[in-house]
Amino acid sequence: LGMFSELKFPVPWGHVAAKAWGPSEGHPVLCLHGWLDNANTFDKLIPLLPRGCYYVAMDFSGHGLSSHRPAGCPYHFLDYVTDVRRVAAALQWRRFTLMGHSMGNAQLFIFCFISPQFCFLYPEMVDKLILLESLGFLLAPEDTEAWLKSKRRVIDRLLSLEAKQQTPKARSPEAALQRLLEANSHLTAEGGAILLQRGATETPAG
Repeated sequence: LGMFSELKFPVPWGHVAAKAWGPSEGHPVLCLHGWLDNANTFDKLIPLLPRGCYYVAMDFSGHGLSSHRPAGCPYHFLDYVTDVRRVAAALQWRRFTLMGHSMGNAQLFIFCFISPQFCFLYPEMVDKLILLESLGFLLAPEDTEAWLKSKRRVIDRLLSLEAKQQTPKARSPEAALQRLLEANSHLTAEGGAILLQRGATETPAG
């Protein structure tokens, strides 16, 4: 398992990078690094693990060889969980083992929760959870269902919208104004035309 291959998964702001060891048809294992680390965290460990598995260690956004998010965009813990969901979808993995590592630094402990949170949100996708120098993820029982529904809904809706993204439709100026007026019944034709001057982009197609 000393040899590895480099992988890239497209995301709206660039790509998520990863490195993979083992046969691609082997049992899938997704490896998550800790705060300010990268996929190389697992270089010394992977060769010691059982052969026959397909180990994919991803670089979270802004780490390793993965693209940084645009300037001014915060790195929220749920964004990292979403990165995991994106990579699993790109690999077409329906069920896999999740192995997460995180530093013991108390100030940065939120990174410890990414692997357990993914398991909590998508239990049907994870057959085993392996935590290295990490913590579990606990919620008060009365908060569990509401947290689960709201966070999973956010991730699923975001990925669904990204999957449906198409080239914006081009219309004639008249058709664009008509569409705007249909969607905003309070607008006058004059008001709609004023908004379109700044709210639409002119291209050769419309």
